[in-house]
Amino acid sequence: MKKALSIAGSDCSGGAGIQADLKTFSAHGVFGMTVIASVVAENTVRVIAFQDVCPELIEQQIDAVFEDIPPDAVKIGMLSCRQSMLAVAGKLRQWRPQSVVVDPVMYAKNGCALMDPQAIDTLIEEVIPLADLITPNIPEAEKIAGLRIRTEADMQQAARRIGRMGCRAVLVKGGHSEGDAADILFDGDGFHRYTSPRIDTRHTHGTGCTLSSAIAANLALGMPLPRAVERAKAYVTTAIAHAPQLGGGSGPTHHFYDLYQNGLRDGEPE
Repeated sequence: MKKALSIAGSDCSGGAGIQADLKTFSAHGVFGMTVIASVVAENTVRVIAFQDVCPELIEQQIDAVFEDIPPDAVKIGMLSCRQSMLAVAGKLRQWRPQSVVVDPVMYAKNGCALMDPQAIDTLIEEVIPLADLITPNIPEAEKIAGLRIRTEADMQQAARRIGRMGCRAVLVKGGHSEGDAADILFDGDGFHRYTSPRIDTRHTHGTGCTLSSAIAANLALGMPLPRAVERAKAYVTTAIAHAPQLGGGSGPTHHFYDLYQNGLRDGEPE
């Protein structure tokens, strides 16, 4: 059985973060493991508070996983501060996992900041160079690349600029743009464009977490990166379309809809 590890924050309401990642791994037939970097008190309406796990315990969690059940892919989500980033980066260099997907979580869906702005330089210098793929949305890509994004050409420019920071590939997500939801993947050589119809719904809590963990699961299953992204985007679109209508704000998506309808497929790359 293939294995995947999520290093991220815990969302007590279950729609994002570690909880969304575990559901996504399971929906793909991948054994999921976790390293909790922050504990977040949040729901679909607001973030109440969060507390970071100390760097030493983050490192010890990573060691515990890798020394016994080494993952086939690693997804990195919320790292709110410089100390957490340095702890994770050091362990990635030590254990050298084969596929690393970084979702640079900066804001909750309601706009609450989840990353210290002073830590963005550390993200750029220490974490991004270790990524096989980084998956910023448009506001995150603007912060990392240092440019404003208004068009798909801007998304391509930002992806190239972020790629020069040392990662192997960049997926700039277009969920914050107008029209159809178009994502742009720069694989180091060229661009791939992924589109899906925009769904008129407020229930999109945790979609960034879910997309990045779905990509990690597909990479763990042996898919090439463009196919892993294509499959992950289709999975997230289905999860959004069949959201269970929970909560008074931006509610969670349905991580298991396709599984409940069709059962678990063999998971082999096509």
